[in-house]
Amino acid sequence: NGSGSASANGMFAKTLFRMGIPISAKNIFPSNIQGLATWYEVRVSEAGYIARRDGIDLMVAMNPQTYAEDLAAVVPGGWLVYDSTMQRTWPRSDITVLGIPIAEMCARKWSNPRQRQLFKNMVYVGALTALLDMDMEIVKGVISDQLKGKAELVNANLDAVNLGRDYAFANFACPLPIKVRHAKGNDGKIMMTGNDAAGLSAVYAGATVCAW
Repeated sequence: NGSGSASANGMFAKTLFRMGIPISAKNIFPSNIQGLATWYEVRVSEAGYIARRDGIDLMVAMNPQTYAEDLAAVVPGGWLVYDSTMQRTWPRSDITVLGIPIAEMCARKWSNPRQRQLFKNMVYVGALTALLDMDMEIVKGVISDQLKGKAELVNANLDAVNLGRDYAFANFACPLPIKVRHAKGNDGKIMMTGNDAAGLSAVYAGATVCAW
């Protein structure tokens, strides 16, 4: 968006899609208007499965108030990434915890408080590009497309991505065993939101006027 950070979760999903990997991405909102935590879940399946499944292989936990719920969702043998600026003890020995001092890194990199907050998400996406062996040329293309005509924002988002990517390479065994790879599962397909799909289907069905 124009306020300084690309939509990190959407960019992550679009990169996988452009790598030819079938995905199904879903925003998960609580059924209330209290501004509670939300989740963004991406099902990655070379076989093309799009339904949600139980358990999370790789969790990025960014909401301290939901850490217990997030921790319980990770499957045995899975991975949990979190902002270790405030280190925590995780009461599970059957998963691998990968701490990245995201807030601390952003505070050193940017002086503007808003930028520090906005680029946290891009830092963890950068770490995921290393952990999952994602194609950086496609990552750059997605960011450039999303922020077309805003070179300064493109460069700032790439700086944040590289910050997380460099940290992951320096501190973790990259890539993880669940690394992604180029595929051809998306030939002839496009990626769109549910709203886009509903609107397009209405047009194909012959709708000519919509008013409310």
